[in-house]
Amino acid sequence: MGDPVSPEWRDWLLDRGSLTKRLIDASDNQLAVQVLSQRTEMARPSEILALSLPPRQRALVREVLLLANGEPWVYARSVIPLTTLTGRLRALRHLDNRPLGALLFNDPSMTRQPIEVATIVPDTLRLPAALNSIQTNLWGRRSVFCLDKKPLLVAEIFLPAFKPYNQSLA
Repeated sequence: MGDPVSPEWRDWLLDRGSLTKRLIDASDNQLAVQVLSQRTEMARPSEILALSLPPRQRALVREVLLLANGEPWVYARSVIPLTTLTGRLRALRHLDNRPLGALLFNDPSMTRQPIEVATIVPDTLRLPAALNSIQTNLWGRRSVFCLDKKPLLVAEIFLPAFKPYNQSLA
């Protein structure tokens, strides 16, 4: 965490509750999920490390935008190892436009590891084409969740249109 986090941002970045629920509340129940992509691919090295996976592990990678009143507030990337997608967790393959957060926080087996927070420099991160025009630094966070003791990684990046805390990181 290079840049100091203001109290307003700290409240959003370090909250261990459901970001989905907070965004629904902040948007007056006008939150929608836009799926950008969902595919099986090799997890990135930092994701493999966070998930404690063997090298070259394949995973289901889901990238979405969380839209509030039609505005993109959060970009989320979920990395679900194929070994996690067994038994009842096979259903994670078919979330469609439902938020993953709602499922996670309603599962009694869910545990969450510590939240990692970072300043995101768009040029250094492989963002989906829909976000290529972003030039400003962004706040992001990620954490590993476990369902039935099986891991998955969720990374969330707050986009420039995010409200109510849309301060510049300069």
